[in-house]
Amino acid sequence: MPDKVSAVKGIVKSLGLVFGDIGTSPIYTITVIIILLPPTPENIIGVLSLIFWTLALLVTVQYAWLAMSLGKRGEGGTIVLRELLVPLLKSGRQIALVTLLSFIGIALLIGDGVITPAISILSAVEGLLLIPGYEKTSQTVLVTIAGLIAIALFSIQKKGTERVAGAFGPLMILWFAVLTASGIGAIVRAPEVMKAVNPYYAIAFLVNNGLAGFFVLSEVILCATGGEALYADMGHLGREPIVRAWNFVFIALVLNYFGQGAFLIQHPEAKNVLFEMVFHQARLLYVPFLFLSIIATIIASQAMISGMFSIVYQGITTRILPMFKVDYTSEERHSQIYIGFVNWFLLFCVLFIIKEFRESSKLAAAYGLAVTGTMTLTGIFMTWIFLLRKQYVKASVSVLVTFVSFTYLLSNTYKIPHGGYWSIIIAAVPFSIIMLYRVGQRKLYNALQPLPIDVFLPSYQQVYRNANKIKGTALYFARDAKEIPPYIVHTMFKNNIIYEDNIIVSIVKRDDPFGVTGFFVADLAPGLRSFEIQMGYMEVPDVEEILREAGIQEKTIFYGVEDILPSNIIWQIFSLIKRLTPNIVQFYKLPYNKLHGVVTRVEL
Repeated sequence: MPDKVSAVKGIVKSLGLVFGDIGTSPIYTITVIIILLPPTPENIIGVLSLIFWTLALLVTVQYAWLAMSLGKRGEGGTIVLRELLVPLLKSGRQIALVTLLSFIGIALLIGDGVITPAISILSAVEGLLLIPGYEKTSQTVLVTIAGLIAIALFSIQKKGTERVAGAFGPLMILWFAVLTASGIGAIVRAPEVMKAVNPYYAIAFLVNNGLAGFFVLSEVILCATGGEALYADMGHLGREPIVRAWNFVFIALVLNYFGQGAFLIQHPEAKNVLFEMVFHQARLLYVPFLFLSIIATIIASQAMISGMFSIVYQGITTRILPMFKVDYTSEERHSQIYIGFVNWFLLFCVLFIIKEFRESSKLAAAYGLAVTGTMTLTGIFMTWIFLLRKQYVKASVSVLVTFVSFTYLLSNTYKIPHGGYWSIIIAAVPFSIIMLYRVGQRKLYNALQPLPIDVFLPSYQQVYRNANKIKGTALYFARDAKEIPPYIVHTMFKNNIIYEDNIIVSIVKRDDPFGVTGFFVADLAPGLRSFEIQMGYMEVPDVEEILREAGIQEKTIFYGVEDILPSNIIWQIFSLIKRLTPNIVQFYKLPYNKLHGVVTRVEL
């Protein structure tokens, strides 16, 4: 019995945290598609068949089955696929290619993350136009309301959403139940839509409509946006609850889409299909449904924001992104984090996108490009992994779904001149930061010219024997105890500051997502020890607590500060990023009253 209760709780939690994005897609998907083609019964059934098989292939097969069979200790996402694939590769060029593609995937996810709340909130707010007396509400008012909702949502992030998160699951259950009931109510009046389950109608639609049908795919894919969250959020909830919840969500979505199709067959003049269908079915319940839809879009947006924090934190710990300031909004540190820079960057972009496009139908012209790009990259990585692991059945199926994803990606190139370029521009920001930071860090490390430990030790031993030592323990942070940073050399040799006990602390990222261990590696010389903290790339470690558990009671903590003299604008930007983001001791929130920064001037 307890197992069943925990299983139900896992499913409910999944509905609130994972399926908000894909669950709110019925608000706008068919509404946008009917702008592109006449709503004849043949077209409607063809589109419904495309939607059904898109959900089946790209979400059920690609993510719920294939992607979720790949993971590290239950963790999923683009970075996980990279971490799985790189050890299987032998060629340096292949590793470089995979690394570059993973950076593009992360950037596209962030680009997609900006458009998700914008289109979801705006399309739900537009449902106000069906309320009697509000039919002539100006688009400016609707845009303002959507913008205020977005501002309120992003403003509460620093305080954490733990208190209200418990309500997300039950509210999404209500949302999906309403979608299901509404869909069934419409299907009863036009049951012929059920034949759309047959893939013949999807193929016939594409054949009969030629190039126009191909471009309709760029809007059909909107039904699967958020499907990537099944894999990306696997680490929070586990595979089983998400897959079980998806079975329920899949049925609810299909019934609602088919219901919208049935409603369109009877009311071909409909524009905002979902809202008009509910308004026609239960006028008295329309306003509560409108509020429920807005709540559902807020929940979807919240899940996206939390996902962005998680992605960026993975990027920080795997050293592909700068050490942005991270705050913890929950007593359970693993569960919720807040990254201010990411939060306000996303809000600025969301408000800009809402103001730029003003209508959800126009915003749909920019939506889908990043999603299909992410899905295609996921497919490529999965196929590669399955082939190298000699899992040929999964590799064959993966090739099929990757081809489908790529077809949708090609279709979405049609959107680039119609607003799709904005998702590319937004994605270009994190991609540029990643590339600049990676190259800059490598160049900075080479310019600092760390001293090999075997060169450092003879000088250290001489100084340690002859110098007047300060009582107590001093900590020094280094990437690797075998490579001594210049600031340690300056502190000990040039400034003659040397303690009785000196410990070089290095924080090492492990290949798996979770687990933290701290241990002494070796006594390098009299008064000089090496301490290593190994952490999974999803961990949020308490470095101070780890040091205490190891019995380390430091008197002072030294760390390096680079004073960068840039030679061109590229390195000026890199220097600015370094100045604006925390260094290692600030990032891990070590006691500020013990910190001593040692400046090293570097020309780049």
